[in-house]
Order: sequence, then C-alpha cells, then structure tokens
Amino acid sequence: MAQADCWAALRSLTPARLALGRVGASLPTGEVLRFGWDHARARDAVQLRLDIDALEREIAALGPATLRVVSRAPDRSTYLMRPDLGRRLASKDAQVLDHAAGGGCDLALVVADGLSSLAVQRHAAAVLEQIIRSVPPDWRLSPVVIATQARVALGDEIGERLRAGMVAVLIGERPGLSSPDSLGIYLTWQPRVGRSDAERNCISNIRPEGLSYAQAAHKLLWLCQQARRMKLSGVGLKDRSDLLDVAPSISTSEMPGASQQ
Repeated sequence: MAQADCWAALRSLTPARLALGRVGASLPTGEVLRFGWDHARARDAVQLRLDIDALEREIAALGPATLRVVSRAPDRSTYLMRPDLGRRLASKDAQVLDHAAGGGCDLALVVADGLSSLAVQRHAAAVLEQIIRSVPPDWRLSPVVIATQARVALGDEIGERLRAGMVAVLIGERPGLSSPDSLGIYLTWQPRVGRSDAERNCISNIRPEGLSYAQAAHKLLWLCQQARRMKLSGVGLKDRSDLLDVAPSISTSEMPGASQQ
C-alpha cells in the first residue's frame, strides 16, 4: 500500500516534486504516471511549431506592424544541436531589417519562439499589450519582429540592424516539469552582435501561475527607463522596481548601491 510522506502539507505551497509518498522502495504509480505526463509536455513544448499567422493576427489587433525573420538554423533539429546558428539572422532577413530601420527606434520588440513556442503562443500577445500600453508616448517603437528558430542573442543583431537604443526579446524559456509554458523577457542596451549574457537583464517565469503580464511589463519599463538613464543593462543594472512600489518616497539616489552605479 502507498504510504503518504510526512511533508505532504508542503505540496500546497509549491508545484515542485516533493512529498510524493512511496510504495515499498518505489514511487506510487500515480506519481510515476504524472512524471511521464509532465516530461512529455515539456518535450512537446520544445518541438511544437509556432503558429506565426495566429500570432500576427493577435499582434495586429493591438496596433503594431510586424516583421518575420528566421535564424540561420534551417530546422528544429539543427536549432537544438547548433545554438550558435540560432543567434544569427538568415542573410535575406538581415537585409529586410536594414531597409525597415529608417531613423532607428528607442525600443525594438522581438517575439522569439525559443525553447517553448507554447509559451509564446499563450502569453506573448498579452504581454505585448501591457508593454505597449505602458510605454511613454514619446518613445519610438519598432515593428514587432517575430523570430523563429531563435535564441536570445538573435535580438542583438535584430536590434543593431533596426538601429535600436534597446531591444526587448520575449522568448519561450526552457520548459520544466512544472512549467512548459514559461515566457521570459531579455533587455539589452545598445544591442549589437557580440553582446554577452552579462549585458542583459532577464524577467523570467511570465505566466498566470508565475509573474503576471502586468508585473512583467512594469518591470520591463522600469528597467528600460533606468537603462536609458545609466546607459547600460545587465549586471550593472539591478531591478529595484519592487522596492519603488513598496517605498515610492525613496529617490533613485537614495537606493542602496546607487553610489556604486
């Protein structure tokens, strides 16, 4: 007979796999089956093809124009085995962005399939709606670039070719057993090919069970404003948006560590 785990009450506090119980030296059958189901969902999220037409319709309803680009990875299998190809644009699309750049923009918005197109399909348009609603009216936004077979760093080349002051990449994060549809946003100041991960800020776990769409947009716009002020992003830019929410009377100069920045 299955024996309950004495930590079972903790299961109500987290989706993590704990207090699973046991049958002799093994897991209960239900937990083994649940693990297989969650693992299959995570694998499917990686392999699922992004429905670009549907996503474009959702974004068009918000107002912005869209552009489609692909990376140098010709298919999903190559994309998974050659991360480097997912970080660079296909040559024909690089030329399209050069022509679309015009006088540049303050913020380039990129929606990339990443490792979970499921996350992008479910959440990207709703997050974009919150971002577009919150952006200062004097900021110039790029058309929303939909990128497939894309890694985070693909945004560097996209932003550079669009002459963007900043680029925000909304991308499907690597699926976990409890979160196959987690969306992330990566912000980079002065994007260009060769930027390192240390030069980006990440907002992670955007989904109804994690960080809400409104919270994600709030954090991104706060980071954008601070990036413009400090002329940088990444490890030198700390997310203190929550601190300002709790104590709005604290000025930027009074924040802990402000003198070091």
